[in-house]
Amino acid sequence: MTDSRKAVVLLSGGMDSCVCTALARERHGASNVALLHAGYGQRTQERERRSFNGIADFYGVRERLVVQLDHFRAIGGSALTDKNIAVPENELGGSGPHGSAIPVTYVPFRNAHFLSVAVSWAEAIGAGAIYIGAVAEDSSGYPDCRPKYYRVFQELIRVGTRPETQIGIVTPVITLKKSEIIRRGVELGAPLHLTWSCYQNEDAACGACDSCLLRLRAFQEAGVPDPIPYRRAVSA
Repeated sequence: MTDSRKAVVLLSGGMDSCVCTALARERHGASNVALLHAGYGQRTQERERRSFNGIADFYGVRERLVVQLDHFRAIGGSALTDKNIAVPENELGGSGPHGSAIPVTYVPFRNAHFLSVAVSWAEAIGAGAIYIGAVAEDSSGYPDCRPKYYRVFQELIRVGTRPETQIGIVTPVITLKKSEIIRRGVELGAPLHLTWSCYQNEDAACGACDSCLLRLRAFQEAGVPDPIPYRRAVSA
């Protein structure tokens, strides 16, 4: 089904958001996609921005917005933004700083900040959809990746924008396994070789953090070689 509305895609530079970009282009058309990237003081900020620019260039997207949310580093509370908190290695789903089941790589309420920027930009440029690559079942268990989170945020958009504004949140990969996302990306010719998932390295992926482990397992399950470099020989 095609959609003539303009779509804003939150593109981190990771695998899930890359496939979201491909899906948005398929549905809305190449000329109706605008790409938004948010840096937030994360350890791999520069590397993720390079991936964003590479994917945007690959698709020839000219309408781009890059924002810097430096307050996350000041807030802390996450291994991604606070260098005093170590990124767990060789384990999936390590508990948070207060013993909760939420991993220490969770950035408190991060996706609400991303969505707020996306809604503001979408309303300003007349976009009718916002794509975000949240994954619920096969991710690290972040609370702001759950379907209910986006249903509630959708209502916030309705009451917090102009009466004539109609912006829908689209989460096209939220119910998929990571391996299914890879297969869909391959079908669409998405540039997975340009994506970056590692939480702590910017030259070659560590192969040991949650995100690397999930990615490696997904590529193995999908039966597709992972095209990015790793710092050492790894197996999923």
